[in-house]
Amino acid sequence: MSKISVLGCGRWASFHAWCQIEKLHNDVMMWGRENGGNFSELMKNKKNGYIDMPKELCYSTDLGEALNFAEIIIVAISAQGMQDFSQKIAKHNPQNKTFVLCMKGIDQNTGERLSEILRKNIDKTNHICVWVGPGHVQELTIGQPNVMIMSGDNPAIVTKLIDMFQSPLIAFLSSDDLIGVEVGAAAKNVMGIAAGFLDGLGKSSLKGALMARGCYEVSMLIEKMGGNKMTAFGMSHLGDFEATLFSKNSHNRRYGEEFIQDCLSDNIGTAEGVGTAKAMFHLAEKYGVHMPITSTIYRILNLGADKKDVINDLFKITNHKEFDYE
Repeated sequence: MSKISVLGCGRWASFHAWCQIEKLHNDVMMWGRENGGNFSELMKNKKNGYIDMPKELCYSTDLGEALNFAEIIIVAISAQGMQDFSQKIAKHNPQNKTFVLCMKGIDQNTGERLSEILRKNIDKTNHICVWVGPGHVQELTIGQPNVMIMSGDNPAIVTKLIDMFQSPLIAFLSSDDLIGVEVGAAAKNVMGIAAGFLDGLGKSSLKGALMARGCYEVSMLIEKMGGNKMTAFGMSHLGDFEATLFSKNSHNRRYGEEFIQDCLSDNIGTAEGVGTAKAMFHLAEKYGVHMPITSTIYRILNLGADKKDVINDLFKITNHKEFDYE
């Protein structure tokens, strides 16, 4: 049995705490904000709208206590909250910990990847890994298996974590391309919103084109940022993308569908892909990458661009070749 801390109390944080206890039989402490409504409800009722939490789970509102509890720290919060949260972590000066980031996004104000944000704030003795890939909590908690991917700053640590976390519920692949894994995973949320746009407009047959062209433009950005362009066609992006495009459980897909129809539900909240679309748009400009799908999503969500031209804009083709290898 290992000790694991889970920082966060939302859908995915709850899943990770549940999985660590129920499937991996580890000792787990979950941290949440003292005045947070979600965490207060979870501590009181020992369940949320997705999961009945194991009775063995420990709860804490003391971030220092949660950081000291375990050497392996799973972080599952809103991606756009990572700047502020990493500074809160830094105040406790953790050392010799392994942080496992289980969220997908790029900071919309700086264009930084989540591991970059955490790395600049914590001691160099700490390791950082990223655990992403396809999967929905609603399906995993009823026993539907999946394959996910892990990358990090130290291949030996990645191997160790995979050995620890592998189970019949989740099988793991590893990647040496941390840049590609993080950018691909974040970009999936943007493409998920695009898929929702197509569903909302009754143009779902265009999802094939969206998948092909979306992966291509993301691969070009990954390469320009110093990653391996083929990573976009692996589990962190394409694998997750496919699970998102056709799932009723995808938050980003549902958000896109409701947004394009002007019928956003009161309880849906802003999808992670909204902030990431802004970040990716500016990264595309910075690195000189042509990304018409990303640009369209950004302009509609953030700049109020006209929705009536969304189909033409999503697939703005600049030449007759499918791929530009130059």
